[in-house]
Amino acid sequence: MVSVIIPAYRAAESIAATLDSVLAQTLVDWEIIVVNDGSPDSEEMEAALEPYRGRIVYLRQTNQGSSAARNAGIRVARGKYIAPLDADDIWAPEHLAAQLAVLEADPSIDMVYADARIFGDAPEAGRTVMELSPSAGEVTFERLVKRQCNVHLCVSVCRRETLLRFGLFDPALKRGEDIDMWLRMASHGGRIAYQRRVLGHYRRHAGSNSADPVVTLEGFLAALAKAARDPNLTDMQREVVEQQCLIERAGVALHRGRQAFLTGDTEAAVRHLAQANAQHKSLKLATVLMLLRVAPGFLRALYQWRDRHVYKLKIQS
Repeated sequence: MVSVIIPAYRAAESIAATLDSVLAQTLVDWEIIVVNDGSPDSEEMEAALEPYRGRIVYLRQTNQGSSAARNAGIRVARGKYIAPLDADDIWAPEHLAAQLAVLEADPSIDMVYADARIFGDAPEAGRTVMELSPSAGEVTFERLVKRQCNVHLCVSVCRRETLLRFGLFDPALKRGEDIDMWLRMASHGGRIAYQRRVLGHYRRHAGSNSADPVVTLEGFLAALAKAARDPNLTDMQREVVEQQCLIERAGVALHRGRQAFLTGDTEAAVRHLAQANAQHKSLKLATVLMLLRVAPGFLRALYQWRDRHVYKLKIQS
């Protein structure tokens, strides 16, 4: 019924727990396909995989990125459904059964996703993905663009024939490739659903790319730029994409301004924050810009005081 596709890169330490979570599924009609994407820790990872070799299909390829690794797994998959899973994430035991119940009950649904709880050393640990990136209303192209619906790949299950019909994941996109897939699906008549159950655990590292808001926003912008090139978009859809691109670029400028401020680069901070405020037109941001220009030392001291105060409150609570 289900092909579980796990791209693996530098996954020697985490992949056993990930595989154990698949083996613990209440639904047992699955196959696991692990794709080694030219990982530099291949020797250690293969040692970690050795106890599971009788239960998995193992593929190796030169390093081509997670999209190419997922696509390689999907092409050899035998399942009716595809369940993507990163090599450091974990499923709840009922994940596959709960997701297939939705898909089997309504053949018009092409993909379903759920919620996941964040774990690891990131500040968001303990919260869920939907707390931070909610989904509201029916999943449409416009709601995906405006981030009113946010798909989390590793707690999703999709019909294999749907992924093949829409051209699989785009290896040219190094970030945002999953968003690109959902946008293509939604804009060409595919139907996406979700449930709010927490059906997985999503690992976040404080220093990882996924924890860097600029990297995340730039990946989203890349997916939007590709969507904008689709000649089949309606005028309304194209306008929504263009407006969201302005918002996301302002978000990138805002985060870059904050990063520059924290590293002491006042000139760059002013430049980026001015770009952000051209879109946001925020009184608070305008005040920050004024202080940066006339009293950067005072603003930095104020910011440090605020951080110490917030940290103290957290410790006390």
